[in-house]
Amino acid sequence: MKQVRRTLPRLLRLLALTALLGTGAAQADDYTEITQLIKAGKPADALAKADQRLAANPRDPQLRFLRGVAQADSGKPADAITTFTKLTEEYPELPEPYNNLAVLYANQNQLDKARTALEMAIRTNPSYATAHENLGDIYAKLASQAYNKALQLDATNANSVKPKLALIRELFAPEAAGKPGRPAAAAPATAPAVVATQRPAPPAAVAPAPPLTPATTPTPIPASAPTAAPAPAPAIAQAPTPAPAATPAAASDAAAVQAVTSAVQAWAAAWSAKDMQAYLGAYDKSFDPPGRQTRSAWEKEREARIVGKSKINVQLSDVTVAVNGDKATARFRQAYTADALNVTSRKTLDLVNHNGRWSIVRESTGG
Repeated sequence: MKQVRRTLPRLLRLLALTALLGTGAAQADDYTEITQLIKAGKPADALAKADQRLAANPRDPQLRFLRGVAQADSGKPADAITTFTKLTEEYPELPEPYNNLAVLYANQNQLDKARTALEMAIRTNPSYATAHENLGDIYAKLASQAYNKALQLDATNANSVKPKLALIRELFAPEAAGKPGRPAAAAPATAPAVVATQRPAPPAAVAPAPPLTPATTPTPIPASAPTAAPAPAPAIAQAPTPAPAATPAAASDAAAVQAVTSAVQAWAAAWSAKDMQAYLGAYDKSFDPPGRQTRSAWEKEREARIVGKSKINVQLSDVTVAVNGDKATARFRQAYTADALNVTSRKTLDLVNHNGRWSIVRESTGG
């Protein structure tokens, strides 16, 4: 597992810089100071600082996360595993602690535990590219172990085993180069290319940007109105002038964008209100739950996580909507607050239109 071992410190530091955003300024200064100590190769100092801050805020998830990073970099993997395990129990919606657990397990050659932790990270966030990459490394290592075991059991069949190993290497090689099958690079990257309208603006200002230039609408009226022009002439001149010929499609697009935006905002409002009927109703029947969950199991898990919180607040900003026929993509920044947890992330929702109602068929985080 050379690749996983080689990337352990770097992965942990990167996650420490990106996980659990959206806190107050004073707390952010604490996080920055601890993170800088870790980056400077001073994990013992970072650990002492984290412990000092945790004395006043023992449940702070970011401080505990950074503490786990410092423990791992200080050569205390058992302590780090304990820290990250508790975080997964108290904040199961965060994929980063699962990923760090997997890296620590992999360094101890506990590959089954590493695989389970990474599958949980992906189940929590299907678009978490780091977890997908690490899971690929785990599978490659497991395949290598199986191959070596096969050779030990029956060396005479080495020739029949080698082609299978070659197929395994072929499977992972394209992902390392282009990562075509990873959720982070999936549909969201191509969707914007086919869309003309992105923000929910008034219909007249969204699509007809060229027709609104001064050379089109204002000019024909004075040009066709000489001093003694007969009444019929202006009437005929005004008939070809109207831009409504291009407006219906633009108005339709603008209406669709507004409808998608309203559906997304209603989904966030239902989540904040812990209205499970409205929240689950925002998802289409064709929605494919993350991981290998059934729709029923996914709904029960979502209800347990949402209803179990004393208070939830979901705020959306920078909403961008792209519509292509009966399909749409909404991208936005999501600020999620629940009890002591405060996380800001980018999110993408893919939606379809059934009889005028837009519903979610896929959701991903990041990008």
